[in-house]
Amino acid sequence: MKRENEANPKVSIIVPVKNGAQKIKDLLDSLMHVDYDRDKLEIIVVDGCSTDNTRDIVSRYPVKLLTEEKPGVNVARNKGIKNSTGEIIAFTDHDCVVPRDWVKKIVENLRDPEVGCVGGQILRYNDDFLARYADESIIPVMRIFKKKTVLNRISSPMYYPVGCNFAVKREAVEKTGFFDERFEYGFDELEFAERVCEKGYKILLTPEITVKHKHRSTLPALLKQAFRYGQGGGLLPKVKGVNSTLSKWVLLSITGFTLWFFVILSLILYTFLTWSMDVLATLLAILFFPLFGLMAVYTYRTFRMGDGLYKRILAYPFIDIARSLAFVAGGVQRLLKPAEQTCP
Repeated sequence: MKRENEANPKVSIIVPVKNGAQKIKDLLDSLMHVDYDRDKLEIIVVDGCSTDNTRDIVSRYPVKLLTEEKPGVNVARNKGIKNSTGEIIAFTDHDCVVPRDWVKKIVENLRDPEVGCVGGQILRYNDDFLARYADESIIPVMRIFKKKTVLNRISSPMYYPVGCNFAVKREAVEKTGFFDERFEYGFDELEFAERVCEKGYKILLTPEITVKHKHRSTLPALLKQAFRYGQGGGLLPKVKGVNSTLSKWVLLSITGFTLWFFVILSLILYTFLTWSMDVLATLLAILFFPLFGLMAVYTYRTFRMGDGLYKRILAYPFIDIARSLAFVAGGVQRLLKPAEQTCP
């Protein structure tokens, strides 16, 4: 019996959601078809007091439905953990669709006793222009992994598990603690993953575990997402301190883009006051060098792909810059906001 339990541990899947009526059905349908022993699987949906018919849709499926009044994705995750019984706890979001082998791949990749959690890649569900951009950007909106990687610590903002395709051993949660509920959105899972490493566990990132995600379909929604990611990033130095690797990455990004932005503003003002051609040339160089550099990269990628989508050469660089500025704005806004006095 012990060998059977080790080969087929109980898995709890936790789905935080708020007002997800338009998207959650596809996720629940896919979860109903995962290839795993149903007696060793529980699905928990934690609803954040939706005002649409999310709960009505969820109630039609054989899942456990919980309601959480406090806002924040980490609050919902923690409630799901506290009401779960699985040896492995997997997380995904209402706007995702999972493949049949999703749970099996999670279990297989968590067999190593040194690995505390695993993260998989997130690919686009739709094929519209912004969905393709989300996957093809120099900095993808979600994480895409080319090969299996085991981390002793998180040292790069490009390699970390994302909450919509993430699983952790219960023993690691018991040693690490719950998700930090001060993070309502953005870097919410990353701070937790860093603590898992601090407890001596390794993190495994792999393209074998894949979910499809319904990326933002409008530019305002995409920029709002980047702004909220920035808000989560701006909270990191307050929670983890400035010596944290994640905090250093965030502070470096925010400082660099902020300086670039204010240098541009200063040169514009100085050019207006002096009408100096040398200053104007410097302004244009600083303003357009990143843009032309991005265009060159996307030109190379477009010809290498050979798919004829040449509008990415002109559109993607501007979206990249807009996303970066939105992220920085969110980070600055959160850094200037008074720190929370209470911990979860």
